[in-house]
Amino acid sequence: MTDISALPALNGQQLGRADIAALAGTTHALIDCDLEEAELAQLDLTGWQFERCNLRNADLAGAMLERTRWQGCRGGGANFTGCDLSDAVLTGCDFNNVVLRRARLEGARLAQCKLTGADLSDLRALEIDMTECLLIDARLPGLSFRKQRLSRIDFSQADLRKCDFRMASFEGCSLREAMLDGARFEGADLRGADIGGVHLGDASRFRGATISRDQAGELLAELGLKVR
Repeated sequence: MTDISALPALNGQQLGRADIAALAGTTHALIDCDLEEAELAQLDLTGWQFERCNLRNADLAGAMLERTRWQGCRGGGANFTGCDLSDAVLTGCDFNNVVLRRARLEGARLAQCKLTGADLSDLRALEIDMTECLLIDARLPGLSFRKQRLSRIDFSQADLRKCDFRMASFEGCSLREAMLDGARFEGADLRGADIGGVHLGDASRFRGATISRDQAGELLAELGLKVR
């Protein structure tokens, strides 16, 4: 990762499209900058770094954001539809209700990010790495987490229909009341997941997965049975 101190930096400025477009062809670091509602669609910001920036409701649809770095940014409601975030790193960001439809996140890493209500439909993501992220009520239909180690991810009430969790391991995660129609869990280790709110009639979705005795008791409790 390029040291942010090695890049030309703009600090504490309010910036719009014209300001950013004028820097095209160079790589910059933006620190404590205000980009709220900025129109940045289709711009090439490859390799840029953003630290503690405000991007609420900004439009970055179709932007080229490969190898970008995001630290402590706030981007609630921002539009990243169709953008390329390949090999990007996002740490400690608040991107609640962000739109990432059809975005490319191959090789991206997300840690300690808030993505509550985010739309990740039709995401193109191979080997995406998520740790300690909130995806409550997020939309991730069809996303593959196959063979991944999922650590402290909250999928509560998320749309996980047709997601692939085969051979994945869950550590401190939540699937409480998630939509799981068509999801696959063969070979998955669910002992570190909260599966509360899943009815016994839906338990067949976990066929081939490993669950704990306590989790089995939760499922059987739906029928009024007790496990001793």
